[in-house]
Amino acid sequence: MSVSVMNSESIAARRISRRQFLRAKLALAAAPLLPAPVAVASEYLLPPDDMAIIGAIGRDVALSSDTLVDIARRNGVGRDEIVSANPDLNVWLPGAGTEVVLPTRYILPEAPRDGIVVNLPEMRLYRYAERDGRRMVSTHPVSVGRVDWETPLGTTRIVRKQKDPNWYPPESIRAEHAADGDPLPKMVPAGPDNPLGQHALRLNIPGYLIHGTNKPWGVGMRVTHGCLRMYPEDIETLFDTVPVNTPVHLVNQPVKLAQHHGTWFIEAHQSLDEEAREPSALLREVVVTVARSEGVQSRVNIPALRAILERADGVPTAVPLSGSG
Repeated sequence: MSVSVMNSESIAARRISRRQFLRAKLALAAAPLLPAPVAVASEYLLPPDDMAIIGAIGRDVALSSDTLVDIARRNGVGRDEIVSANPDLNVWLPGAGTEVVLPTRYILPEAPRDGIVVNLPEMRLYRYAERDGRRMVSTHPVSVGRVDWETPLGTTRIVRKQKDPNWYPPESIRAEHAADGDPLPKMVPAGPDNPLGQHALRLNIPGYLIHGTNKPWGVGMRVTHGCLRMYPEDIETLFDTVPVNTPVHLVNQPVKLAQHHGTWFIEAHQSLDEEAREPSALLREVVVTVARSEGVQSRVNIPALRAILERADGVPTAVPLSGSG
């Protein structure tokens, strides 16, 4: 794993009672029966190639009926993203009137700015396209493969688009479900019980898809068997706008760097690597990168930088300098 660097001139929940958890779980179970929420637009004018930051940190105010999962979905944010950005809030009952931080400022991954780019540790998809003569980038949260079913890395492409797909679970997944006392049929037809949702984009990697879901509250988590899972409203938009043969770049960049008007920013996420590099190695790489550009190696606040890497909240933060706290 390496630190992703681009230059730019642009821009966990507290414990709750079992009764509260069950009440929230029942409410979430009914979510697929409700109309899809109105999500905030997540499309931005693509900055020039030497620029890398888009969006801005937002705020939302919780309603009495809101969970953080509800707030995340209506703002185009994933479950783990919103929890990491609001570590002191209760996931299921943040409370009416509570201000919630929306981590909606992003450093673009260091990857080709064409087609689709998915940064797996970030659990976020970027779609590059031209609209009305302008280069645009849109971004959406995704779920990725869990520890024992990792999403592959590399460049592939979309080879097929399917509306209302049937699901043919592989034998490995059927065996896993059978062992858990939840046997699966050889084919799950399209409908509310189909985990692929209503739209699927098949990749040129056998068995891997970008698809919707019948459990939208799980979007933005490391929970899949390797596929990329999106909110139903997001995959519908993607399905309608991306053609077959669109390239898909799957990258692993838990730490990204970019400049904004001469200030270095760092965006850190939890690593997906089972044997992740030591924090000290990441610290050295960040310090060296900044020093080469600015000649301020001695001014980097090492303890504060270490805290940012350990916090890994996914929020672009200015690289701290000595005397800046």
